[in-house]
Amino acid sequence: MMHRIKNLLLRYPMCRSFHELPALYRGYASSAVAGVSRRVVQGRRYGTQAAAEPFINGSSSAYIEDMYEAWQRDPNSVHKSWDSYFRQTARGAPPGQAYMAPPALRPMTSAVTAAYPGHAVEQGLPVDEKTIEDHLSVQSIIRSYQIRGHRMAQLDPLGLETSHEEKELQVQYYNLEEGDLDRVFRLPHTTYIGGNEAVLPLREIIRRLQNVYCRSIGVEFMFINNLQQTDWIKQKFETPGIMQFSQEERRMLMARLIRSTRFEEFLARKWSSEKRFGLEGCEVLIPAMKTIIDASSAIGVDSFIIGMPHRGRLNVLANVCRKPLEKIICQFDSKLEAADEGSGDVKYHLGMSHERMNRVTNKNIKIAVVANPSHLEAVNPVVEGKARAEMFYRGDTDGKKVMPLLLHGDAAFSGQGIVYECLHLSDLPAFTTHGTIHIVVNNQIGFTTDPRFSRSSPYCTDVARVVNAPIFHVNADDPEAVIYVCKVASEWRSTFGKDVVVDLVGYRRFGHNEIDEPMFTQPLMYKKITKQPTVLAKYAETLINNGVLTQQEYEEEISKYDKICEEAYSLAKKETAVSNIDWLDSPWSGFFEGRDPMLLPVTGIAEETLKHIGTVFSTPPADFVIHGGLKRVLKARAEMVENRTVDWALGEAMAFGSLLKEGVHVRLSGQDVERGTFSHRHHVLHHQTIDKKTVIPLNTLYPDQATYTVCNSSLSEYGVLGFELGYSITNPNALVIWEAQFGDFVNTAQCIIDQFISSGQAKWVRQSGIVLLLPHGFEGMGPEHSSCRLERFLQSSNDDADYFPPEGPNFEIQQLHETNWFVGNFTTPANFYHAMRRQIALPFRKPLIVCTPKSLLRLPEARSSFDEMVTGTRFQRLYPETGEAAKSPEAVKKIVFCTGKIYYELIKERETRQLNPDIAIARIEQLTPFPFDLVKAELEKYPKAIVCWAQEEHKNMGAYSYVEPRIRTVFRKLGIRRRVEYAGRFASAAAATGNKQMHLIELSQLYDAAMNTSPRLSEEDF
Repeated sequence: MMHRIKNLLLRYPMCRSFHELPALYRGYASSAVAGVSRRVVQGRRYGTQAAAEPFINGSSSAYIEDMYEAWQRDPNSVHKSWDSYFRQTARGAPPGQAYMAPPALRPMTSAVTAAYPGHAVEQGLPVDEKTIEDHLSVQSIIRSYQIRGHRMAQLDPLGLETSHEEKELQVQYYNLEEGDLDRVFRLPHTTYIGGNEAVLPLREIIRRLQNVYCRSIGVEFMFINNLQQTDWIKQKFETPGIMQFSQEERRMLMARLIRSTRFEEFLARKWSSEKRFGLEGCEVLIPAMKTIIDASSAIGVDSFIIGMPHRGRLNVLANVCRKPLEKIICQFDSKLEAADEGSGDVKYHLGMSHERMNRVTNKNIKIAVVANPSHLEAVNPVVEGKARAEMFYRGDTDGKKVMPLLLHGDAAFSGQGIVYECLHLSDLPAFTTHGTIHIVVNNQIGFTTDPRFSRSSPYCTDVARVVNAPIFHVNADDPEAVIYVCKVASEWRSTFGKDVVVDLVGYRRFGHNEIDEPMFTQPLMYKKITKQPTVLAKYAETLINNGVLTQQEYEEEISKYDKICEEAYSLAKKETAVSNIDWLDSPWSGFFEGRDPMLLPVTGIAEETLKHIGTVFSTPPADFVIHGGLKRVLKARAEMVENRTVDWALGEAMAFGSLLKEGVHVRLSGQDVERGTFSHRHHVLHHQTIDKKTVIPLNTLYPDQATYTVCNSSLSEYGVLGFELGYSITNPNALVIWEAQFGDFVNTAQCIIDQFISSGQAKWVRQSGIVLLLPHGFEGMGPEHSSCRLERFLQSSNDDADYFPPEGPNFEIQQLHETNWFVGNFTTPANFYHAMRRQIALPFRKPLIVCTPKSLLRLPEARSSFDEMVTGTRFQRLYPETGEAAKSPEAVKKIVFCTGKIYYELIKERETRQLNPDIAIARIEQLTPFPFDLVKAELEKYPKAIVCWAQEEHKNMGAYSYVEPRIRTVFRKLGIRRRVEYAGRFASAAAATGNKQMHLIELSQLYDAAMNTSPRLSEEDF
């Protein structure tokens, strides 16, 4: 008997314990347990939840005590068998005589049997063990379809991918035979296939399960560890008749397929040899996206932010966003020049922003397609950040108004790690966008690589399982199945605020692009594709055969859209120039109006504001227990405020606080930014005895201030930097900052830097004021904790090393206008403070790259006075020599230019060697754009001095290769012949040595070279 009880639980896999069995089976099992029990101690409490488990595990002493307590409270709360057992025991019956069989389970003396156990109980008939086991088997079959049905779904429109044989979907696996198919079984509460019917024949049960899970839709969802969510999905797919479409809906779907298909055919006719990365083979994408927008708009979403690769982009712009066709078509004219700034980009990388009326819901919606490069999936975090920012500014705390929509290729979705990074941002409080709808345009092939050689997972979408996102695979040649899945995806996102994936399994009718030959590598697939009718042709035939529309109506709809394309073609011929502004994905309405573009801002503020911010920032909150070490930090800050000085952390807080006072939202994110990697910032104070109780002092400065968001991020650089970039392009009146834990780690975000930040304005006319804080400095900490790779940012700067800009009153502001970004290595808290405030005060936006210090965070010499920060002060591009050498410039033998923390070390070394009158040291704070005018003034001041550039980085790194040719340009401007000596480390492959002793030797050599006042080469050797 115990073996049978064990089988009941094993055959009923959805029940983790005896207690979860249906009441009938629980009674059957508990009766059996009670009948064989030989260990009952009177007055002891007994358990229910796992009454069968002690016998399964071979231990009859492991009773759970809950059942006896429940019986004591209410005898009706337990099964009759247990009620009888406990009553007999309470009366003193010996353990062997305490069990009495309940009336409902009489011995089988009648030949009459029941169709299913529930019916037997109702009729007072006996229940045999096989009937119960068969019912459990049917429930296991249902669960197996829910778990594995997608493996047998007919997803491939080409029919090349054969369905997998799943033995657990075969009735024989459960000891059921052909004759059992006509037996009637009661449906469990874990399925909705019965609708209003409680019982069905097994044949009908299987037929309905196959229709739901094994036709054109494959649903992956049973891995989700939330019962409410899995139950919701079952209801959406299993309920009979739920996937119904009216004739009007079918006609609209047809019209959308016509637009999608005929647009590609039109472009193919006009530009047969032009790359356009068309949508042929997955034309259903357009109706799919429009369905998501319609369904979400009806729920309340009015802003859609789209990120997508190049395939199908022109079609999406034309038929989803409804960008005027002539604006798209004119991009094919290679003779057109740009009418405004920027180098531009190829047409299938461009973005846009458009507001229009949604004709289905009669609601105004805004659609933005974010511009992005060919680096697949790189746009994902940018879209997420842009969506999050829009939610923030609109007060959309649950994502009901703004929605990100991401399109992916199958090979990229499984191959690009940024997909995983973005998925892991999806539920983080400071990064969530409350659900993203992902559409995978599944070509079943990468560029030329077969999926068998491009991924190790069964599906390209398996990475989404890590965040419990449901995955709906669907045959792209079944338009109605696609549309239904998209409706469900929209409802899922609205209901649960979580990501969802729609996997459109289609094909690519042509090669990677229209001039590629796919038969080289996929001959069998493309033999099949050449014979494959379009989804439009197949669906039109279905509707015509079903009387939904006539052949004439179909042809008229095609003719109507063809005429629209031809008219747009005629209008495009009249275009004389391409305006890049038309392709802006984040327009800043009104930002540039009324601003003087040539106004160079003064960024100092009133001293009372500095004191107020400093006082609040250094005062422990009342009734709040902080760490003892932090008390000392706050006390030191208070003393600095009293003495009118600031260190790096206090200067940063004053920059942020003053902007918050002016209504500017400040957001700082990155790994460990709340405390600061070097335990210097402490912007979030943690209560030492109460979990999750925190205070952010900068959010308590003023009653009407803007919000300060400071948030530790996931351990991601690529994803988080992309997210913050997207955040920054949404609103120009916000200071958005990303800080690397160490500057070296910016390496893994290089794609965002190269493709979006350094070149975004040139390619897409997209400005951004994002700030990158990159800890940098050689302190003997090895090759991964020293260099932020300053040279890479300087190499990507667009200022010409050989061009000295025209001098005049607008020299500095003109340089700022023309550069692609600002790169600085600041040496004072005051200059850092001014740089942060300048980001907002300028009449335009540029990214700012800052080599932030490590040792200077606490260096006593690296402090600033309030005098450098009050009203009337501003950012300093270069700090000239102000010591003894400046008093007698004619006698100076050498002028050393440098940047960053090495300045303080050189000052100390000059003092030690008593060379103060002989050597002038000037520090360049802003490297890009290069301060030609200020360097020229310094060189003119010291006419007899040797010129040297000193840096702590290796010669092939750091700023030397950037600065040296620009100083020579200044020489030419002055009409003099000189050379630039180098003081620093030798060229190297690694960024720094990992040996402390070698580090000190290299530093000593640097000092010797910098302090040497004898010329190394004669003028003839120059």
